[in-house]
Amino acid sequence: MKKRIVIALGGNAILTDDGSAAAQRKAITETVRHIADLIEEGHEVVLSHGNGPQIGAILIQQQIADSEKTPAMDLGTCGAMTQGMIGYWFQQLLRNELSRRGMERQVVTMITQSEVEASDQAFTQPTKPIGPFYNEMEASHMRARGEVVVEDAGRGYRKVVASPKPVQIVEAPVIQDLLRAGHLVIAAGGGGVPVVREQYTLHGVDAVIDKDFAAAQLAQSIQATHLMIITGVPNVCLHFNQPNQEKLEEVTTSKLEQLIEENHFMAGSMLPKVEAALQFIQDDSEREAVITDISSLKRAIAGTAGTRIRYDFTAAGIVD
Repeated sequence: MKKRIVIALGGNAILTDDGSAAAQRKAITETVRHIADLIEEGHEVVLSHGNGPQIGAILIQQQIADSEKTPAMDLGTCGAMTQGMIGYWFQQLLRNELSRRGMERQVVTMITQSEVEASDQAFTQPTKPIGPFYNEMEASHMRARGEVVVEDAGRGYRKVVASPKPVQIVEAPVIQDLLRAGHLVIAAGGGGVPVVREQYTLHGVDAVIDKDFAAAQLAQSIQATHLMIITGVPNVCLHFNQPNQEKLEEVTTSKLEQLIEENHFMAGSMLPKVEAALQFIQDDSEREAVITDISSLKRAIAGTAGTRIRYDFTAAGIVD
């Protein structure tokens, strides 16, 4: 049965120890083979991706080149740069892979804006470190300009920004149109460029949106049936890397909520992924979220691999 799938790719699907464009393209070449398997089966696919290492590199480049003639770009603009750069790699290499299989499909990258609420509490407590490291004097000058800078594990100082939750994907209607026309779409890269709405206008804000929450919001907005969150491990595990490690295969939303309450998942690691999965499913029994690695993608959508999260009919008082 044809499914509409949003695939949220982690950095491991893109980045290697070598940060050059050639090395990242090579990593993506392997990744798109697994994605093409799903397209070959007839599923509708929307790709989303992280951009942490790439935007960090761009911010360093901006700092080095900053001058009167080449002023550094703001964070939102740098985020849009990564959407274009990574999207270009994916759309070209995915189209190449599909052509190799005899499938002529159009692939397009959508520079995506993610709307956030100006009242989001994250703006009062910036926590997301971005960009290069600074020395103490540079950090002092940044604080004088009103920027929030924190010491980072003895390695120097880094700017921190807010990480608000997305409430709307601005370009979702256009993405819907592209899907109806049979095209493959790459969207919400790096969580999308965060914007705030003021009456009839949007403007960018200095923030970073978690890519998994953005992918969940995107999946809801386009009525996807499945959200596939791709990470470095084939399954979510309890007691990870401990002698009593337990692999989760099929888990209900209510059970996952219980495990979150019991603090089984680390913030900044697996916690946002399971929370994004819950956000996507909410009260919709037709939706399914899966957390797995890229090599398990095809088997996961078939229901034989990964951690599969489903609506809890029993807790809702519904007999399946």
